[in-house]
Amino acid sequence: MAHPELDIELEKFRELVGKALAEGGTQPLIRLTDEELAVLDPSGLDDVVAPAPHLATLSAEQREWVLATALRSLVSRGAVEVANIAELDAVLRSEGTESPLTADVDMRVTPEVSMALTLRRTAARALAVEQQTSGGSVTAFVFVHSPELMLIEQVTGGGMHIFTLTGTARDAARIVQALVDPFGTAGRDGDALRLDPSALTTDTVDGRLASVIDRALVVSQLIVLADAPGPLLTAYATDREVWTVSVDSPHAPTGITAQAVSERTLEQRIIDLIGQPTA
Repeated sequence: MAHPELDIELEKFRELVGKALAEGGTQPLIRLTDEELAVLDPSGLDDVVAPAPHLATLSAEQREWVLATALRSLVSRGAVEVANIAELDAVLRSEGTESPLTADVDMRVTPEVSMALTLRRTAARALAVEQQTSGGSVTAFVFVHSPELMLIEQVTGGGMHIFTLTGTARDAARIVQALVDPFGTAGRDGDALRLDPSALTTDTVDGRLASVIDRALVVSQLIVLADAPGPLLTAYATDREVWTVSVDSPHAPTGITAQAVSERTLEQRIIDLIGQPTA
């Protein structure tokens, strides 16, 4: 199946960015499912870092069916325009017959869809976030293009991708912070603990940190994705407090610091990760 060109008119791009900035730096862009993204950008399943958790659970035959349904959904809600819809309809009706038809899809996407597809592919760096709870995992990515332009992609365990455009690192950090500290329990800053790499187990770390790790309701991993590996931040959120463990370099752990953090400090640490320079 052919996929649409990942382009967008410059004036429309400027219009959407200007609208986002005028409304406080954040603009909801679009929501797409795993299967809709697979229809719009098939190679993105391999080329883009964001996962497709729902598609990963399906067999090859099931994928074919859900992709056909996804295309119908995209057309019905106006996310794409299909020029050869009659030909495509004949193909869909021939499925399961002795002589199934085939045809490429001639389609164009809306500016919002084109922007999401383009920005998730072309960022020089990104902040990856994984939130783990007893109910499963949620991931998010902040694709950084400039200090004034970032695309946030949140991926639910069921395969829904929520795209948001933001114009400041602080606004992006607040969206990420809602995943890291969903209960809003980050209270006040505690003393910083310097840890040795060999001490990163609950058996040997400071008793206060070990207790938080044991009681954590939400564990989040944040790492900078760039040409050179960036810093790593792990956050443990309980019903009373939030602790972070910061690592300067994930491959050769150095500068390991653990600390109970306030809401303001947690936000600033996320901002610092988003603003990490490209190597």
